[in-house]
This record gives sequence, structure tokens and C-alpha cells, in this order.
Amino acid sequence: RCCFARLLDPTRPSLLSSLSPSILTKQQRTSSPRSINFHNTTPSILSAAAATTTMSTERAPPQSSPDKTPLTYTLLSLENAQTTNAIMSHYTSSDLFTQLAKAEGDLILTRDEEDATKLQVGIDYAKDKGVLEKDYVAEAYISVDVLGKSPDEVADEILGHATGGDGDGGVIVICGLSGTGKGTTVAKIRQKLMENEGKDVVCWSNGNIFRSVTLLAATWCEQQEGSDGSFDAEKALTKENLADFMNMLSFGKFNGKFDTKINGLGLDLLVSEVQNTQLKAPKVAKNIPTVAQVTQGEVILFADKAIQVMGADGIFVLLEGREQTVDFVRTPHRFILTLSDESLIGKRRAAQRLMAGALKELEGGEKENGDVIQALDGQLASMVKEIGN
Repeated sequence: RCCFARLLDPTRPSLLSSLSPSILTKQQRTSSPRSINFHNTTPSILSAAAATTTMSTERAPPQSSPDKTPLTYTLLSLENAQTTNAIMSHYTSSDLFTQLAKAEGDLILTRDEEDATKLQVGIDYAKDKGVLEKDYVAEAYISVDVLGKSPDEVADEILGHATGGDGDGGVIVICGLSGTGKGTTVAKIRQKLMENEGKDVVCWSNGNIFRSVTLLAATWCEQQEGSDGSFDAEKALTKENLADFMNMLSFGKFNGKFDTKINGLGLDLLVSEVQNTQLKAPKVAKNIPTVAQVTQGEVILFADKAIQVMGADGIFVLLEGREQTVDFVRTPHRFILTLSDESLIGKRRAAQRLMAGALKELEGGEKENGDVIQALDGQLASMVKEIGN
């Protein structure tokens, strides 16, 4: 996934003074920090303490010192950065939490490396086919270290740099490893552009384009003489067929709004109208990985053209994803989110898992602070036990 934003009014002041991020080359980015934390001031939490007296057996509410934030059910229910910060702070000295966070962090980084390797295979295949330029060089990225920053601050920093231009539109690209908060940042940028600046904003995803090509390939297989309807990748995904399938896709304004149209092999569909039905049918879902591996180049070029069309129409286009793919979309506004403390990737994910598990256990209404902590402790013990298994 990627995020682009079009800059319509270069005369408007930036939303936040820029913080002078560094410009990274490809080589420098490979050794840059790989973790992220969006949080501005990490609130600390006191564990719940049950105060009792010799005259009463009723449990008193957990006590907290003036500089501590109680870990309440209300706070847990927010399910946001404030919640995860509070959980991380509560378990600062917990060996069990440290163990869970390390396991989660290692899993995220391993998966990211595996995904990047698979994606690069598709990019190299597209270059070998001549679909993508072998010597293509993308514009430089601006590095934004999100350590100690809230989602609002990260979004403001990016918007503070993504200014200028000729007023005809533009794109903002946001990259970063899993756990660096790309999705949250994109959502915040979209909110600020729409609510504060009155801009038209589109968050672009290549997912529905891959699904559209897969639907066409599956339909082609069904229409072959003597076919039993099964998907035959070797026959369907030839260079000639892929070119035909891509020509059956067009991007433009339909019914007054931008959309992707599928027109061919007896299909005449708008993606916005079938994205939750035909594009999620079993024959599409189970064959997307196979199709995506050999259509990276075609989909990247289609996305680039669509994004430029929207940009020229005065729309901010937000694109979030991996560098290998977003590199091929031309824009000077490129940002890569980093985290100078890599361990926070795992801690944040561990806190998110504990939050979700405790909420499910406590669902049904307001709970006392002690109940929240007991639920979190139980979830933590259970998750750490799973690691051992």
C-alpha cells in the first residue's frame, strides 16, 4: 500500500514548521532504523492496588499517584496510541512483556524481509519483460523518525514539507516497515487535508487492480473450450494475455467520480460497485498471489497513470506501500517513516495484542481498574505461554 497527496495551493502556509529531516539515498535507507513509535509523551501507569481496611471487606478502587494515569476500561476502549502507550508504560519492568515484545518484533521484521524478497522477484520479472525500466531512479526520500511523536505530529511534519509546486496537484508517498504507523499517518494526513484545508483526498490502493486482473484471468480460463472452470496460470498469464487484460481496464470519471472500469470478456463493471462482491469471490481471492507475482509492473504503471490523472484534477492522492512499488510513481513528496529505537515495533504490537485480548475478555460494560489489569496480566501470561509452545 502507498499514500500520495496533491498540493493544490502553494501560497497557503504549511500546517507545521518542518523539522529538517534528512534526505536518504537507497544505500543509506537500508541501514536506517526500522522501528517506530508515534507517541509524544509516554504516560506511565500504576498497577492497581486494592486498598482495604480492617473494618470492611469491600475492595477499594486502585490508587494512583498524581503523576500516573490509571489504566482504566475507558482508556482501554479508546484502542489508540494513548492506549498502547499506557500499556507499554505499565509493563516497563515486566520480563514477560519484554519477552512477548521481542517475539512480536522478530516476527514482524522476518515477515517484512520475506515479503520484500517476494516483491523484488515480481519487480525483477517486470524489468526482464521490459515493462519497467531497468535503470529507473526514483526521487529521494525524506526520512521522518517518529520516535516520541504523536500521529498528529508525524502528519504535521510531513505536511510541513509537502508544500510548494504549481498548484496543479501532486502526490505524497509514505513508506516504512510494518509497525511504523503508515496507515495511521495516512489517515491523519487525510483528515487534516479534508477538515483543515478543504481538499479532495483519495487514498489509493493497488489491491483492487490486482483483483480486477485476477477476475479477468479467471473469466478467461472459464471461457476456454473444454475448460472445467479451473484456473490455469500457465495458459492464462502469458505476456500477450496480460497485455489484453490490462487494456480491458480504464481509469477515469464514471458517474461523476473517479473509478476503474473493467470492460472485456463479457464483463462491464465499475470497481467501486463490485469491490466487495465479485472482486472478493473465491475464484479471485485464491488466485491473487499467483497473478500479483507476474503483474507487478503492469499494475504499477496503471496506478501511476491513474494517480497522475487525479493529481491533475486537483485531488490529493495518498499512497502507502513498499519502496519497490511506489518508486515508480513520480512525485517529489516521498517520505519514509523510521524508528530510532527498533525495539518499540515489537512493544507496540505486543501492547495492541494485549489491548484486543483484554477488551474481548471484559466486553459487557464498564469495569474497575483492577479488573482491567487482571485481564491484561492474564492475556500476557497466555501469549507468552504460546511462544514457548
